[in-house]
Amino acid sequence: QWKVSLCMNGRGKAPFSSCRPKVCIVGSGPAGFYTAQHLIKARPDVDVDIYERLPVPFGLVRFGVAPDHPEVKNVINTFTQTAKHTCCSFYGNVTVGKDVSVGELQQAYHAVVLSYGAEGNRSMGVPGEDLAGVYSAKDFVGWYNGLPSCQELSPDLSCETAVILGQGNVALDVARILLSPIDILKKTDITQPALEALAESHVRRVLIVGRRGPVQIACTIKELREMVNLPDTRPEMVAADFEGVKDAVKDLPRPRKRLTELMLKTAMEIPGEKEQERRNNASRVWSFRFFRSPIEIMADPDNKRTAGIRLAVNKLEGSGDGARAVLTGEVEDVSCGLVISSIGYKSLPIDPSVPFDSSKAIVPNSMGRVQQAAGLYCSGWLKTGPTGVIATTMNNSFDTARSLVEDMDSGTLDISAAKPGSQSISGLLEKRGVKPVIFSDWEKIDSVEMSRGEAAGKPREKLLTVEEMLQVARK
Repeated sequence: QWKVSLCMNGRGKAPFSSCRPKVCIVGSGPAGFYTAQHLIKARPDVDVDIYERLPVPFGLVRFGVAPDHPEVKNVINTFTQTAKHTCCSFYGNVTVGKDVSVGELQQAYHAVVLSYGAEGNRSMGVPGEDLAGVYSAKDFVGWYNGLPSCQELSPDLSCETAVILGQGNVALDVARILLSPIDILKKTDITQPALEALAESHVRRVLIVGRRGPVQIACTIKELREMVNLPDTRPEMVAADFEGVKDAVKDLPRPRKRLTELMLKTAMEIPGEKEQERRNNASRVWSFRFFRSPIEIMADPDNKRTAGIRLAVNKLEGSGDGARAVLTGEVEDVSCGLVISSIGYKSLPIDPSVPFDSSKAIVPNSMGRVQQAAGLYCSGWLKTGPTGVIATTMNNSFDTARSLVEDMDSGTLDISAAKPGSQSISGLLEKRGVKPVIFSDWEKIDSVEMSRGEAAGKPREKLLTVEEMLQVARK
C-alpha cells in the first residue's frame, strides 16, 4: 500500500500502515465524502476507505441533483480532492451486506461509518398505486439522471396532465423537467433516452399537490422562482387556497416569508403587460393544489392504466409548521395519465447485525454513534431521515466525524490494536470474485462521459449500465 507510507503522522514520520487508525465509510454520496473530509482534516494519521455499491461515486449529487442545476454539482470538485488525498481510498462496485458483511468490516477496521442514504420509497398506501403510469419521484429522477437501476422505467408521457404528489424541491424538479423547453434540457447532462422521451412528451399541464396549505409548502424559494420564470409556461392557482395567507405572512420567519410572498404575488397579483403577454403565449401550465391528499388512483376501463386520481379535500387544524391536515369529507377527481409520488425517500436496513428503527427508517444513534454498537457510526439521511439540502448533510456528517474523533482521542474507541483495513477486505473480495473499481478507474469513466458529452454539446453523456461502466473502468 504505497499510499499509506506517504501519509504522515503528526510527528512528520511515515509510520507503518498497520499502526494507523483505520476507518471505513459505506456510501460515497455527500454524507460519505463529507465524513471522510472532516476525518482526514481532524486526524491526519487516519486511513479512510470509502466503499460504494456502484462503480461511480457521488451518490445523489450525480443521480439526484437536477440536470439543470450544474452549480449544485460543483461539490464534486471538493469530493474529488478528498478521494485523491493520500490517506483516502475509494472502492466502487462493492455491495456491503452482500459482497462483504458489516461484521467483516468491523473486524478489519477500528470504526465503520454507515452513510448509504435512503434508497427506498415511502409508499402512498392507496389503491391503484401499482397501476401503469404511477411512478415514484425517486425512480423518475433516477431515470432522467442515469441511475442504472432506473433505466428500464421508460415512463409513458403520452398524456396531457400529470399530477405530482408532494411539494418539496424534488417535486418541483420533476415538474420543471416535465415542462422545460427541450432546448434548455439538451444543454444539460440529462440522459439521451430521457431527452428523446421528453421531446416526444404530450404532457402540457402539471399539478403539484400538497396536503397542507401555502404557508406549509416544503420547497425553497430558488425552486419556486425557477417555476415562476420557466419559459413557455404559466402558473394557474386557486385563489381560494390563499384565503388568510396575506395576514399570516407578517409573522413568518424570513425565508418562509419571502417564499410565501412570491407565491402570493404569483397567484393573486395582476401581472404586468410583458408578463401577461408571456403567460398568454405559454403552451404549458403548472399549478399548486393545496389541502389535498390522495385517496385512490383510478384506472381506465381496462383496469391497466392510470386515468385519474381521487383527492380528499383537507382543512387545517392549528397554524404554522405544526398545522395538521384533517379530512373534510369532500373529494375531488382529477383526470390524468401520469402520477408521480414525491412524498419522501426512506432508508432500508443493510445488514441484520446493524440496529434499525423501521418506524423512523433510520439507524438509531446519538450524535452519529450507533446505539448499542461500539465502533459503528452513521451520517447523512440514514442518521436523520431524508431531509435537507447538501449543506444540511455536510453539517450532519461533520458532526458524526467529530463524534468519531472524540471517541478516538478519549480512548472510548480502542485504536491501540493494529487492524488490517482494506488489505484483509481486498483478500475477501478477491476470493468472492468481486473486483473493486478504484478512483483512477472512475476517472477513466469520467473522461469518457465528458468527451461523449462534448461531442453532443452537453457537459457529459453518462454511461447508463453497470456493465458499460465496468468495461470502461477495466480498459
